[in-house]
Amino acid sequence: MFHSEPMPSIEHSRRPGNPQHDQHRPTVLELRNVSCIYGMDRPAITDISFAALEGEIICLLGPSGCGKTTTLRAIAGFEPVTGGEIHLEGRLVSAPGHLIPTEQRRIGMVFQEYALFPHLRVQDNVAFGLQKLSTDERATQVRLMLEMVGLTDLAARYPHELSGGQQQRVALARALVQKPAVLLLDEPFSNLDPDMAGKMREDLHDLLRRTKTTAILVTHDHDEAFAMADRIAVLNNGRLEQLDTPEAIYHTPSTPFVADFVGQADFIPGTIERGKVVTEIGEFPHQPDYRGGATVVVMIRPDDVHIALLAQSTTHILARQFHGSENLYTIGLPSGRVVHSSEPSTTVYPVGTPVELQVNATHTVLFEQHLRT
Repeated sequence: MFHSEPMPSIEHSRRPGNPQHDQHRPTVLELRNVSCIYGMDRPAITDISFAALEGEIICLLGPSGCGKTTTLRAIAGFEPVTGGEIHLEGRLVSAPGHLIPTEQRRIGMVFQEYALFPHLRVQDNVAFGLQKLSTDERATQVRLMLEMVGLTDLAARYPHELSGGQQQRVALARALVQKPAVLLLDEPFSNLDPDMAGKMREDLHDLLRRTKTTAILVTHDHDEAFAMADRIAVLNNGRLEQLDTPEAIYHTPSTPFVADFVGQADFIPGTIERGKVVTEIGEFPHQPDYRGGATVVVMIRPDDVHIALLAQSTTHILARQFHGSENLYTIGLPSGRVVHSSEPSTTVYPVGTPVELQVNATHTVLFEQHLRT
């Protein structure tokens, strides 16, 4: 048996301090139909368009080879564009045949390898880009930035005397002390262990908010993007598939690729009948884009599906994965298809247990069935 509960419309939260809702803030960075080609004919990115407001954090999310780093390099001025335009602080900095050098773009950069100067102490690494300031001004700026990132006591150390997290703080301080218009971060947590990466994400998010820094973060980790971003740009094969808030990206993905990439998703075939989507796990409200008789697939998340014991059911538990705070169950349906259910870690059912499904989704996401073939 299957039960499908009514699904209220979802309202995406407005994050405290989220600048995308403060439309009076100026646009700092804008990409207009930007394309880059490697070699003679291999597109790296095609028609990428988005804008970042002052103080906004945008994550470029996608698998390896999707164009995330190319987009970042184009913003930095390392890659010439073959189509479109990039505007920074209202100034055209990239277009076909037009390339403002990186050093003239007020860009801060932190990459996977922090590229600290091994022969310079922490304070000198941070001060490296401030040669135009007087000695006193430079010392003041460095001191304030080291206080902000919590490295005051380590100012006289060399990079090899620091932990990975401390080295990253130095790299951030060196980039931020120059007050960049945009801070670019390319997989900055990839060299850290999971616990340290989680702590650094929190610290970086707080630092960017306090300094009101506009940032573009490249990552392949959707959890990282969810934790950091005001908006997420999901890239696939060099194209932008969706640009939206983390909540919208997860709950209302615009394509099956986005649905799959940002979390576990199951796709259940259904037919539009009597104003509803009829599936083997229940009936759902349908979207007005689809007419009666249309064949669609419904996206279901594990947290939409709950299980209850039912002795005579032909639906069975096929597998259980323990994830610490939850159990992820794989459920076999009578048709042979499977769905997944997320249950509390203390809810343990043996493999083979007959169950019924209770679907309590907060949204209906439909795709044309041919998109999943």
